[in-house]
Amino acid sequence: MDRLTNTIRPYAWGSTTAIAELTGAEPSGEPQAEMWMGAHPGAPSRTGRGTLDEVIGADPERELGQAAADKFGPRLPFLLKLLAAGAPLSLQVHPDLAQAKKGYEDEERRGVPIDAPHRNYKDANHKPELICALTPFDGLCGFRAPDDTADLFEGLGVDSLKPYVDLLRAHPEDSALREVLTAVLTADPEQMAETVTEVAAAARRLGGAYAPYAGIAHHYPGDPGVIAAMLLNHVRLQPGEALFLGAGVPHAYLDGLGVEIMANSDNVLRCGLTPKHVDVPELLRIVRFEPTDPGILRPEASSDGEEVYETPIDEFRLSRYVLPEGAAPHDLTAGTPQILLCTAGTVRAGELALGPGESAFVPAGEKAEVSGPGTLFRAAVVA
Repeated sequence: MDRLTNTIRPYAWGSTTAIAELTGAEPSGEPQAEMWMGAHPGAPSRTGRGTLDEVIGADPERELGQAAADKFGPRLPFLLKLLAAGAPLSLQVHPDLAQAKKGYEDEERRGVPIDAPHRNYKDANHKPELICALTPFDGLCGFRAPDDTADLFEGLGVDSLKPYVDLLRAHPEDSALREVLTAVLTADPEQMAETVTEVAAAARRLGGAYAPYAGIAHHYPGDPGVIAAMLLNHVRLQPGEALFLGAGVPHAYLDGLGVEIMANSDNVLRCGLTPKHVDVPELLRIVRFEPTDPGILRPEASSDGEEVYETPIDEFRLSRYVLPEGAAPHDLTAGTPQILLCTAGTVRAGELALGPGESAFVPAGEKAEVSGPGTLFRAAVVA
């Protein structure tokens, strides 16, 4: 079992306090957006044996187990994070596996540099993800019913939104959503900026259900993504609740601290709330234009105390243990690799003592007994 030393990414949207408060560290004064735990080449965790990608690369079958290595190849198939949003992230969507492979191969064939700002596909993998709240956590997830969005637009009293209201009411749902999102993202930039300014003023005045969009507009003045965001369901998670985000579902995180896990990919198509490249034609090809229930997940407890967040994919499995003081240790030994993350108290994992924000990598088959008092998240592989 290896204690992990992890990189904190200082993205501009990150909270300046949330991760520091969890770990007990002194805030740096700079944004601390994500703590990465895993073997992603962008910021691999460090162990006493080298970086985790180097450790796995040297003996994948030993570290991952034969089943996981056969199923996913010689790499850890998930990336675990602490995510601390102090401002809204970009509105985005992820491709499915077939779309990612096709898009990656196309850009490789055309010779688009992997680090080009207009490149969409950094790898050939999909990126399903799960976010579990550690604090109250606000986000946007999936399209709301078009009639509900039309009511929301009408309530603002902004004349330039009326054509969108007509589209939302006059067409079948999938066509309505596609036409409105297309119109918003391809509108004249100056006219759209004026609309966003009027929407922001009305949202601030009205408050209530409009308050989240006033906050988004404060961070991204004039951005068409503010209008696009209003097409989506607003969700507030309470600690312990989670969202699963599959392919084609537009989403954005707005505020809060959570544990995030995803397939080991960096493929993102952006819809707005960002200065980065927005490829509208490719985005429209990937988005699933259908109203969805956000589907808040609550963990299902098993007989041994493990609380599992059920998802339909195999690259990762996230669960939680709330370990009382004095209870017998739990044996988490498994035939696939694991990362253990403490988020409260002090958890004993083998010979390691993990405090809040500290984590460990457990190779496949390695003995892993844990005890509290504390809260432990367990990231594993289904193979």
